Amino acid sequence: MAVAEAREFAFARSDFERVRALIHGRAGISLAPAKRDMVYSRLVRRLRALHLDSFGDYLARLDDPDNPEWEAFTNALTTNLTAFFREPHHFEILAGHLRLQSRGETLRLWSSASSTGEEPYSMAMAAIEAFGRDDPPVRILATDVDTQVLAAAERGVYPIERIEKLDEERRRRFFSRGTGSMEGYCRVAEPLRRLVSFRPLNLLAERWPMRGPFHGIFCRNVMIYFDKPTQHRLLARLTPLLTPDGLLFAGHSESFFHAADVVTPCGRTVYRRTAKGGT
Repeated sequence: MAVAEAREFAFARSDFERVRALIHGRAGISLAPAKRDMVYSRLVRRLRALHLDSFGDYLARLDDPDNPEWEAFTNALTTNLTAFFREPHHFEILAGHLRLQSRGETLRLWSSASSTGEEPYSMAMAAIEAFGRDDPPVRILATDVDTQVLAAAERGVYPIERIEKLDEERRRRFFSRGTGSMEGYCRVAEPLRRLVSFRPLNLLAERWPMRGPFHGIFCRNVMIYFDKPTQHRLLARLTPLLTPDGLLFAGHSESFFHAADVVTPCGRTVYRRTAKGGT
């Protein structure tokens, strides 16, 4: 029996193409043709939750750009893969960069796709270690388009296995283990929570509420979901928010040779704004 015949709801190619167009227009995400089964499995939950009879009925709701279902639609199609100190060399570079900054100023950092919070909390740990104190002059803005993972990030509670790869010193200093009903979980320590502020943000929104300058921006494993023109436009918006020596951190599989007019590599998946660009 064909996969399409076994499905609970009919999911025509035209439905999939409509989904691709909607998520690209809303969040800039380019879904490959091979993602059709993934899209079905994620969105069919919404049809069941809303007691709808077809994908046509569901997608009709998204004809209204202000329909609250847009939030659930975007959340469902957003991939959130992260870990504490993922790509650890970035945090070593960040710590060294922070130590070089002028004393007496507040250093601002931005985690632009913070997911469930491991990235911004890792940035906070790196900052505390760089300054050797629990109250470094650092403030971290953490944003994400997925409001569900953002809420989880703000809670700062994780299964204990999520911190198993951290060394003992970091586990002891930056996390508290749960007891009773919270056994098997841990929570980020208060010094980390004080350094990070979480806000919802679609990077493809016409306007961003934040203003620079940032001494460092993490935009990692985000660009791979965008096509090249969208990547270039986003980089051209990010770089003006950096300080003159600010650093842009990208994912390990991302390269920006097509945006040399905007960013210049200065390390392993680390960039500065090109002198003639981002102005």
